[in-house]
Amino acid sequence: MSTLPPCPQCSSSLTYEDGSLYICPECGHEWSALAAQQTESADRPKVIRDAVGNELRDGDAVTVIKDLKVKGSSLVVKMGTKVKNIRLVEGDHDIDCKIDGIGAMQLKSEFVKKA
Repeated sequence: MSTLPPCPQCSSSLTYEDGSLYICPECGHEWSALAAQQTESADRPKVIRDAVGNELRDGDAVTVIKDLKVKGSSLVVKMGTKVKNIRLVEGDHDIDCKIDGIGAMQLKSEFVKKA
């Protein structure tokens, strides 16, 4: 059984390796092994973990583990604040949520633990 990736252009499983390239004999498409590895790693979903290492999912409740200053205001999210029904997003701040008394915010997963 072949462990070579199928052709990204025509999905043929008859690909072969020639040096550092993969080649499809059916459509003649050539691509690098590095491009194939990047495509495989992009297909895997990103796992977001809290400060302790627990996997987070949409809808989880988390607790803030340190005081966080809110940019552009004098408000502070106090340590121990429980945040319900989080939503995971892509980007630098990977949690979207609403905090009572403050409103909609984005948090980094490194500053929360799963409740």
